[in-house]
Amino acid sequence: MSRSILNNLALAVFALAIAACATPPIPADATPKTSLRVLAIETFLADIAQNVAGTRARVDTLIPQGVDPHEFEPTPTDVRKVADSQVLIVNGAKLEEFLDELLANAGGKRVTIEAAAGLKSRTPTANEILDPDHQGDPHFWLEPNNAIKYVENIRDGLSQADPAGAAAYKANAEAYIAQLKILDTWIANQVKAIPAERRLLITNHESFGYYADRYGFKIVGTIIPSVSSGASPSAQQLAALVNQIKATKAPAIFLETGTNPQLAQQLAQETGAKVVTGLCTHSTTSYAPAYIKMMEYNTSAIVGALK
Repeated sequence: MSRSILNNLALAVFALAIAACATPPIPADATPKTSLRVLAIETFLADIAQNVAGTRARVDTLIPQGVDPHEFEPTPTDVRKVADSQVLIVNGAKLEEFLDELLANAGGKRVTIEAAAGLKSRTPTANEILDPDHQGDPHFWLEPNNAIKYVENIRDGLSQADPAGAAAYKANAEAYIAQLKILDTWIANQVKAIPAERRLLITNHESFGYYADRYGFKIVGTIIPSVSSGASPSAQQLAALVNQIKATKAPAIFLETGTNPQLAQQLAQETGAKVVTGLCTHSTTSYAPAYIKMMEYNTSAIVGALK
């Protein structure tokens, strides 16, 4: 048996061991051990936080599954949810553009945890065709090692709000971090199946930069040259992207869930690249209902299209 097969088997056994000892998220119909009211803005963030909270608290979500936070507009019901929360978990890094107004309308006091606190925004590489007014990229979570920082920040924030649960939050965080490290190794191993010259990413908007930096992809460009999916490309920007796709022979254009495929289909007709839909970026989905599942699904889709 080859060394690579042995390594893969060992990794699989290790993953099963970690999964067996990790604290599972609290079931929807179970009673948490505290009455702590925890609210996370995004579904992927709620899943990460629930793994840290374990059975001690239930983490609810503000933005419904499948809704893009770049385009989310809070309702009076959403304001009430925030007002009622004792702990609010946000991504931060200017992802939630509505946040300041939402907090002002909600009023009151609560522990607010910025999951991305302490992480430094990436600098686009020279080859990337992006908005010249490029702002900091808030999509840290699409790289598992950044998600580890999320876990640490959530652990500390929950411990501040509920000091009696600090030991539980610490243990849960350690177990989940072990799973994230396994995920990182798994992704790196999957990407090895893609020839180096085909590790080319074209996405709907600027979101996979941290993923690309970690796993050795080159970002050819984005349909929307902005970190916000709510922006619009100019004709000149689309023409430049067509030229870049043809020059690099990039095989695929990757779209997130809920994205209108019209522009991508036009680019595909002009360049011969295929369109791959359904990547999970800002939200969990029915087919990827947890953060780790999101990352596994995205990687499998990317590898399948490029190898």
